[in-house]
Amino acid sequence: MSAESPVQAQFEAYNSHNIDAFMACFSEEFKGYRMPTESPSTQGKHALREFYVNHRFNNPDLRAELISRVVIGDKVFDHELIYGLSPTPLESMAVFHVQNDLIATAWFYFA
Repeated sequence: MSAESPVQAQFEAYNSHNIDAFMACFSEEFKGYRMPTESPSTQGKHALREFYVNHRFNNPDLRAELISRVVIGDKVFDHELIYGLSPTPLESMAVFHVQNDLIATAWFYFA
């Protein structure tokens, strides 16, 4: 499986608000960073699930539009527009590190 596969699967699950399919893309030890922080803002699969159930997938307007994607080895770089979190779309860059066919770490940068 390529590094792109779990990233594409989580992108599709994000847009359909399918929490089970979304969670299937992440490792148990997942760490998520909202940059420029040096400490994880989300650590562990359970915390990730709780965040998305309570703060994202409960929003019917939430969706992401993929502007571009670059894959370099085990890293996937997604340039996205996120709708539903603010009056105007949020521009973001998500960097995913894939290990053992699961997303192990993600860094999120917002404009």
